[in-house]
Amino acid sequence: MIDTNIYKTKKAAYYTLGCKLNFAETSQLGKQLSAAGYRKVHAGEEADVCIVNTCSVTDTADHKCRQAIKRLKRQHPNAIMVVTGCYAQLNPEEIAAIDGVNLVLGAGEKFDVVNFIEQWNAENSVEIHKTPIQKVKEFHPSCSGTDRTRYFLKVQDGCDYYCTYCTIPFARGRSRNASIRETVELATKAVAEGAKEIVLSGVNIGDFGKSTGENFFDLVKALDALPEEVRFRISSIEPDLLTDELIEFIALSHHFMPHFHIPLQAGSNEALLLMKRRYSTELFAHKVEVIKKWLPDAFIGVDVIVGTRGETEELFEKSKNFIASLDISQLHVFTYSEREGTKMIQMEQNVPLAERKRRSDELHLLSEQKTQLFYESQIGKDAEVLWEGRHNGSKMVGFTANYIRVERPYEKKKVNTIEKIKLGGWNDQHSALIALGYHD
Repeated sequence: MIDTNIYKTKKAAYYTLGCKLNFAETSQLGKQLSAAGYRKVHAGEEADVCIVNTCSVTDTADHKCRQAIKRLKRQHPNAIMVVTGCYAQLNPEEIAAIDGVNLVLGAGEKFDVVNFIEQWNAENSVEIHKTPIQKVKEFHPSCSGTDRTRYFLKVQDGCDYYCTYCTIPFARGRSRNASIRETVELATKAVAEGAKEIVLSGVNIGDFGKSTGENFFDLVKALDALPEEVRFRISSIEPDLLTDELIEFIALSHHFMPHFHIPLQAGSNEALLLMKRRYSTELFAHKVEVIKKWLPDAFIGVDVIVGTRGETEELFEKSKNFIASLDISQLHVFTYSEREGTKMIQMEQNVPLAERKRRSDELHLLSEQKTQLFYESQIGKDAEVLWEGRHNGSKMVGFTANYIRVERPYEKKKVNTIEKIKLGGWNDQHSALIALGYHD
């Protein structure tokens, strides 16, 4: 019998842009609205509320946010449009000027979304609620798992580093976190819900513990002590906070995967100094060497920014050569975007947009070469794959412990299960390795 009450229930639509942290937070907002009587809108339905969780790391990110808001408003013309996230904290008036926006919530108001929706006055058309970021002190634990095999667990928020190109400290505030006990409890709950893999997420994750007198290494040890079968990955960690001791521990860990994501941002000490980064290229190279010493098959992803102010052609070539010398697996290349309020826009020697694109193209090519070499080094090896629900026609994909993308024929019963396989060659699209030796 059909429950007709479901059609009377208030419906909410969600759209998330940006980092893993945003996905975790959107999941938490969804849980709050669910407790208040909202359900997630189904395809073809019109929502009563739309939540857009924004990113503002670049001009392109801002543009994508504006597009998403307008698109959702066309799809749900009668919905209350709520916009939050980094863009909302940094430029609330700009968002409020978009036709159809009703509520703009800053970082301090984001997790009180239900109250703001219920108190919203339609006569006001649009309301902005934003606490100055220096006054935002609370930490809100979040964990996303909806429609995903991989869960994202928010363990830290904010940043105290104030790099010259970055607005994150102005959008998210000072570094803060929950306690280790609370974080482990949230991870345990995710496992009970069916999580097979949890990604530890944050703004500056290695800085965990500042607000509780603890540290990130102790959190890793506490999570590794869980008796449940679950994989953990560290989303990203600054090289100066990735200790040799932590690398050695992960190498001997059962739960933590041989997968590292380390921001480099520039491959010359001169550019790192202009960026106000807290390490040298020598330290970064040392971290890669230590990882490969303990974990020869580890996947190492690296963030790099091209075209920052002060990055001369000579410094770019120096950076590219340094990156080429590293035994890494993939680059995440970002093109520098001027951000209002940062110190870098006061510097001279701005790089033309066309030159920024050329440098980005060169590093993307280098990344493809690095990834291909890494994948081919793994062919013929035994691996354990966590299969995901996504599939292309008759295929499904999953990832090994060291983050190799693998493909096999689709089987619904295999979704969210770990299977032992042997890694074969490339698939037809050259986008994944083929799983061999699995058992139907």
